[in-house]
Amino acid sequence: MSDEISVDVFNHLVTLAALELDEKQAAYLRRELNQQLKAIHELAAIPLEADVTVAAHGVPYTKTTSPQLREDEWIPFPNPAEILAQAPQVEESHIVVPDIPHQKLD
Repeated sequence: MSDEISVDVFNHLVTLAALELDEKQAAYLRRELNQQLKAIHELAAIPLEADVTVAAHGVPYTKTTSPQLREDEWIPFPNPAEILAQAPQVEESHIVVPDIPHQKLD
């Protein structure tokens, strides 16, 4: 991975995100993203033993310090037609959303 987000890559990301940035905003955001990328590279350079799990950290999760997980419970909404009536377009009890334009990345 490159050590810096180039202007071309940044402009491509701005286009994909459909952002409207003036030159000052773009320069600031690109600088901030590059600072984050630098921090990620610094963290990646820290040597770790092979058996360290991805989510390992200094806080142990034990039964005494962690709340018990609740059971998943499905509670249907009493009147789904009320929600569907608020949608601009519905088809066969499903909300129709507009197609999001995108392009295939290589």
